[in-house]
Amino acid sequence: MREIVLDTETTGLDPYSGHRVVEIGCVELINHIRTGNHFQTYLNPERDMPPEAERVHGLSSSFLSDKPLFKTIAASFLEFIGDSPLVIHNAAFDMKFINAELESAGFAALDMSRALDTVLMARQKFPGQPASLDALCKRFNIDLSTRTKHGALLDSELLADVYLELRGGRQAVLSLKEEETRSNDEIDLAFTGHTDIPTRHFPPTAEELAAHRTMLEKLKNPIWSAA
Repeated sequence: MREIVLDTETTGLDPYSGHRVVEIGCVELINHIRTGNHFQTYLNPERDMPPEAERVHGLSSSFLSDKPLFKTIAASFLEFIGDSPLVIHNAAFDMKFINAELESAGFAALDMSRALDTVLMARQKFPGQPASLDALCKRFNIDLSTRTKHGALLDSELLADVYLELRGGRQAVLSLKEEETRSNDEIDLAFTGHTDIPTRHFPPTAEELAAHRTMLEKLKNPIWSAA
């Protein structure tokens, strides 16, 4: 299953008051595991940057002045996200901005039904508790040391970890997969990323052999005795 974790940075709070997207960051998940595949771009908003917005993400008008316009990257953005579900923190905000940009560039808006809002997930899981990205990272012991400013790609990477924790925990070392040639109730447990135990290159000592025999004598009805 493919999912896209998405975040944006903007010049303000309302696209219909003239505010624009200045950064898009997306992170790909396959079967709830980050693949390392991502999409990120800064954008020229064709307007000034309000000081209060710059304090949040650190993106100045001068820095963004030579960046591409949204309409020039819209097709590549849509190609990257495909028809995958979109995992977004406070989805209504980002979807409103993305759809305003898409419609302005002559593209169809994204259906809100494809967005999965991690704020709602957090509020359902932890009623009455803070649900900001920072608060959830601290709750799940996710490293925030590199987050001195908001950034769409960085926040998407952090949100990917938060999302997996909200779903029950990051368990990338164990995958359950069903072989097409096997029946539905036969599950193949495939371990990935495990640490191999090194081969023993010396024989057991007399003490170890004696301890092993003692342990075997304590077993009741061992399976090999029935052979």
